[in-house]
Amino acid sequence: MSGRAGAWLVAAAVAVAALFALYGSSRTAAPVTRGSAAPDFALPQLAGDGDVSLSGLRGRVVLLNFWATWCAPCEDEMPAMQRLHEGLAGQGFELLAVSVDQSEADVQAFRERLQLSFPILLDPQREASNLYQTFRYPESFLIDKSGKVVERYVGPREWDDPLYVQRIRELIGQG
Repeated sequence: MSGRAGAWLVAAAVAVAALFALYGSSRTAAPVTRGSAAPDFALPQLAGDGDVSLSGLRGRVVLLNFWATWCAPCEDEMPAMQRLHEGLAGQGFELLAVSVDQSEADVQAFRERLQLSFPILLDPQREASNLYQTFRYPESFLIDKSGKVVERYVGPREWDDPLYVQRIRELIGQG
């Protein structure tokens, strides 16, 4: 091997080692799965109704839903989410729908068109979405009263189906 080739190999090895030290040693967050502590966040509500933090809901069962107005399956599940919200309102349950849309006006028009009354939070920078490692919408997390993830759901659901309602009631302590 010539001196030039050897020097090139050494330079390449140093570059690879530097890249590994810079990127390979940093750990990514553990997946948010069953039994995980639900990452805390605070996001503004649609229409300036103040911020909501997940830690502020401790003691309640929370269905946390990540969605977007451009997502057809998200729209498909919204009526069932509204019925679930209406059926369990005031019973130790909170439904939070986190929109990853850039336009607050689009989210407001969506809410009005579907006549949704549950809290809609705005996450245009996808800060909370990134904490929960969501990228497929809709994606939802059922969180118990102590702040632990009970289940992670990818894709739309009929949230007012008796099976989901019963599971939530059991977590609330009514089932």
